[in-house]
Amino acid sequence: MRPFFLTTLILLFAGPALAATPPLSVSADGRSLEAAGRPFFWLGDTGWLMLSRLDRAETEHYLRTRQQQGYNVIQVMVLHTVGMTTKGGVPALIDGDPARPNNSPGDDPAVAGEYDYWDHLDWTLGVAEELGIYLALVPAWGDIAMAGDLDTENVVPYVTFLAERYRDRPNIVWLNGGDTFAVERTAVWSVLGRTLKRLDPEHLMTFHPRGRTDSSWTFHHAEWLDFNMYQSGHRSYGQDLDGFGEDNWRYAEDDWARLPAKPFIDGEPSYENIPYDLHYADVPRWTAADVRRYAWWSVLSGAFGHTYGENSVMQMYVPGAHNPAFHAEIPWRDALRADGAGQMRHVKSLMDGVAFGTREPAAHLVVDNGTGYERIPVLRGDGFLVAYAYTGRGFSLDVSSVADADPTAHWYSPRDGSFTAVDIGADDGIAAFDPPGDAAAGNDWVLVLRTR
Repeated sequence: MRPFFLTTLILLFAGPALAATPPLSVSADGRSLEAAGRPFFWLGDTGWLMLSRLDRAETEHYLRTRQQQGYNVIQVMVLHTVGMTTKGGVPALIDGDPARPNNSPGDDPAVAGEYDYWDHLDWTLGVAEELGIYLALVPAWGDIAMAGDLDTENVVPYVTFLAERYRDRPNIVWLNGGDTFAVERTAVWSVLGRTLKRLDPEHLMTFHPRGRTDSSWTFHHAEWLDFNMYQSGHRSYGQDLDGFGEDNWRYAEDDWARLPAKPFIDGEPSYENIPYDLHYADVPRWTAADVRRYAWWSVLSGAFGHTYGENSVMQMYVPGAHNPAFHAEIPWRDALRADGAGQMRHVKSLMDGVAFGTREPAAHLVVDNGTGYERIPVLRGDGFLVAYAYTGRGFSLDVSSVADADPTAHWYSPRDGSFTAVDIGADDGIAAFDPPGDAAAGNDWVLVLRTR
């Protein structure tokens, strides 16, 4: 046992312990999120239907598993439809009216009629907070507004209820919209954003847009929008002939150039184990290699974090109990352990390890950059430079800016997080790097140069 005076001194000089989920804010340079003044790398998962499909025990299992895998944000729908209920069948709304949340007295789950939908959300927020997890909540999925069930009138009392109930919770981020085009029902989303931000100014807010669109295209200058979110999924190059295809780094490039600077993130890339373009069972499905590529391409192009998704987990699919959306086949508990789900931690680990804060994308340093899967994104910051080769092809890099600092170099595996030392031999400031193994899609490697 420690002497009393030693324990007292340790407590005095250590100061108060940081909360598990300190309030999030935007960094002074507008490029990152911060928690208690420190850079916050968002590693998110899409648990969209968690509130309606899981009971308490299942919710805790899901959150603990994701916390153990390194996730610190879960994206969740508050209302998927106006008929949203708990797993036990308690409706969130009275008569499906967003202006009338079904808020019963009491919150004891052992007492019939007391534990309602909002009590369940309260409890879920508490468990997440204990685990150091933020919930990024979508007040109303886009289809609700598109159907006319959410409008500029009833959205005001609805978000007033949300603000008054949750503005003192530390672990909330608001996702306005919800898989919807910002140019449709724009007035509804604008009223929602303005009202919620006025009543709850401390929580950050963004807009979760439709696939292959970006919140910045419509709402970049909206005062309620603190950071941008794009949804790059779920089409392949061959299916998205008029857009960016699989090049989610292009959204990042677009957002980095916008003024004023606002942080940005890919809030919905292609999900692991979901078919290309979602709707067809007889097409390939996105794999662990694909979800790794989306993460590294976006983060090394300036995103402040990344959100992962898995087909069965996002809908908490149970065979025999649910009609599967998007041809889900795997029980959600098993899908929690999908290969890509466990490999996302290596993005966060590396970014945390290189003091991920002030930084800039620098793909121009690649002398022989390519297109499609041959693209090499580069991120540089104070004391580091990181590049990613999805196909494991060799490439040449302009290292003249760091050559005098005698940098060290390593290959970092995005599959297992291991490091392998690399010799740097530069000719006129240009260094050639050849990743381990044969060049092929999915033999991906991360080059890490450190100058201190």
